[in-house]
Amino acid sequence: MVDLQTQYAEIKDAVDKGIADVIESAAFVKGPAVETFARHLEEYTGARHVIPVGNGTDALQIALMALGLKPGDEVITPTFTFIATAEVVALLGLTPVVVDVDWETMNMSPEAVRRAVTPKTKAIVPVHLFGQCADMESITAIAKEHNLFIVEDACQAIGAEYTFSDGRKMQAGTMGEIGCTSFFPSKNLGCYGDGGALFTNDDELAAKIRAIANHGMVVRYHHDIVGVNSRLDSIQAAVLEAKLPHLDEYIRARQAAAAYYDRAFAGNKHLAVPGRDRKSTHVFHQYTLRLQDTDRAKVQTYLAEKGVPSMIYYPVPLHLQKAYQDPRYKAGDFPVAEKLSASVLSLPMHTCLDAEQLELITRSVKEAVG
Repeated sequence: MVDLQTQYAEIKDAVDKGIADVIESAAFVKGPAVETFARHLEEYTGARHVIPVGNGTDALQIALMALGLKPGDEVITPTFTFIATAEVVALLGLTPVVVDVDWETMNMSPEAVRRAVTPKTKAIVPVHLFGQCADMESITAIAKEHNLFIVEDACQAIGAEYTFSDGRKMQAGTMGEIGCTSFFPSKNLGCYGDGGALFTNDDELAAKIRAIANHGMVVRYHHDIVGVNSRLDSIQAAVLEAKLPHLDEYIRARQAAAAYYDRAFAGNKHLAVPGRDRKSTHVFHQYTLRLQDTDRAKVQTYLAEKGVPSMIYYPVPLHLQKAYQDPRYKAGDFPVAEKLSASVLSLPMHTCLDAEQLELITRSVKEAVG
């Protein structure tokens, strides 16, 4: 699904030098490498503040903590997403309110968000799933109308660009009060361990986020607010610093692979290619097909026999997960998400796919579906 070895070979000298420099300096935590990477990521994204942390899940939790939400406050999230989006809501004693998604883009449905708003709603967490921004123009309008915070889960979409109807262009993670990303190794910008970051254009929020991520501490050993311990270590920052100059190149490679897939599957009645939102670029963290009138398990078995990996993201929507069972929700309440969970299949997607690999993958998929 991901070829990190080939990618490493292409940037080996820069990565090795960055790691060696950190080891030589012995500045393993909160060292210059972290500050340098954060500054360069600010320049890339246009965010006023980038605060690196330990991982993407921490970033989401810290974001909600920084907004001062209280137990019982409702937070709207899509039901078709990775568990971390709802996990942090539950951990903080907040109330997750899940909504359905759009069949084409697989992102949060603004109409569903609007219907879910109540007097207890305090925040919306749109997820830019698989590498494409959610409908932020509509979601932002709803948030303004009801005085709600927006925390963007951009963990799969770093580098994606959204264009508003007035012509403004903004990067994923920079459109709400706070944005969150992950640097998990398989991400479009991934380190060699765990890592994450928060984005904000608000100076006060940035200061609070930095304090929360550092045990609630601004002045050493003086803890003004309840915090956590979450930081990106210097070695991971050095890896990311080596990769960041290549991010646009990596995105183009993923887009080229996606275009190959699109052409290969065009017109196949069993395969619906990923829908595109015309307002957002797609950076293809995943290339996710929707299978139609075919047995997904048999397709996966056939692909495995041909040496082609595939994955299901995600087989169970949040409202049907055992840990998040809620009397408010039952099977059938979110038909689009449930249909997606039963039909999606993600194909290999990374920066080093070559023509031979792509031909094998697409031929195998078409053979599998008949």
